[in-house]
Amino acid sequence: MKLGIAGAGMIVNDLLQFVHDTEIELMAICATKRNVEHLSQLASEHGFKEYYTDYDEMLEKADIDTVYVAVPNYLHYRYGLKALQAGKNVIMEKPFTSNGRQAEKLFSLAQEKGLVLIEAITTLYMPTYWQIRDNLDKLGDLKIVTVNFTQYSSKYEAFKGGVIRPAFDVRQSGGCMMDLNVYNIHFVVGLFGRPEEVSYRAHFERDVDTSGIITMKYPGFNATLIAAKDCASPYISALQGDKGCIFFDGPPNFLNGFDLKELRSEPVHFERENRHRMSYEFEKFTEIIDNKDLAFTRDKMKETLDVMWVIDEAKKSAGIVFEDDAVL
Repeated sequence: MKLGIAGAGMIVNDLLQFVHDTEIELMAICATKRNVEHLSQLASEHGFKEYYTDYDEMLEKADIDTVYVAVPNYLHYRYGLKALQAGKNVIMEKPFTSNGRQAEKLFSLAQEKGLVLIEAITTLYMPTYWQIRDNLDKLGDLKIVTVNFTQYSSKYEAFKGGVIRPAFDVRQSGGCMMDLNVYNIHFVVGLFGRPEEVSYRAHFERDVDTSGIITMKYPGFNATLIAAKDCASPYISALQGDKGCIFFDGPPNFLNGFDLKELRSEPVHFERENRHRMSYEFEKFTEIIDNKDLAFTRDKMKETLDVMWVIDEAKKSAGIVFEDDAVL
C-alpha cells in the first residue's frame, strides 16, 4: 500500500507510532497551510516523500494508491469523494460520514470504480472482539447488552469557556455520539446486525451532545450504549444471557481483554497481546488493498451502512441536524 494521509491530528500521530513496523509505504501527507511547520517535521521524522497543503494537488501529483482520510468529521464525505474520483482506495476514519446518504453515495462510487473503501474502527479488528463473537453461544439467550465509553475530554474545560474544537462543534458534525458512542454502535452492530428500533437521549451544551444514551431494540433483548465527554467514572460493559455473561472494563476501542463467566463456573479471562490498538486494522487494510479483496470490503460496507442507519435514527430521535447533512 502506497499511502497518502489527509490530516495531521492526534489520530495520525497514533498511526505514526507503529506504521514503520508494517508493509505500508508513507508517500505523502496533507494538511492546512497553518500546519505547514508540523507537516515538514512529520515528513522529516517519518520519511514521507512529500507533504502538501493542497489536497487536490496531493491527489494529482503524489505517487499514492490509497488515502487515509483523518480530517474533521464534516469533511469526510468531500475528501472521500475526491479520492475515489481520482482513482484512489480510501480508508475513512470514523465516523464514516455525517449521514447514511453520503455513505451510500461513496460506496456506490467505490463499487463502480472497483476501489477499496473501508472504515477505520479499531474494535472490529482486534482478536479479543473475535473471541467475544466466538463465545456468544455460551451465554444462552441474551437479555441485556450494555456498552459504556465515558471519558472526560481534555477539551471539555476549554469548550465550557467558549473554545470550540471539532469534536465539540455541531457545525463540523461533532458531538459525543460521533466521537465516542460510534465505537459502541459498531461493537453491537458488528455482533448482532441492524437493530429494530433506535432512540437517543442526549445531554446538550452549546447545541452539541456532550453525553448521552442510545437504546437499540433487538428481538429478545435491548442494548444500551452509554457515552460521555463531560464526565467519567470506572465502568464495565457486559453482555448478559441466561447461561452466562461476558464483561470488560475500559473503552471498546482498546478492548484489552474480557472475562467470560458461565453459570456456576469461575470467570475465564481473555487478553490481547500488548501492541498498538490501531495496528490490527491497518495490518488488515494493507492485506485487502494489496490483494484487492473487494469481497471483504463489501461485507464491511454493509456493516458501516447499518451503523450509519443507527446514527441517522439516533440523530432523528434527539433532534440533531448537521450542516453537512445538506451536502451530497
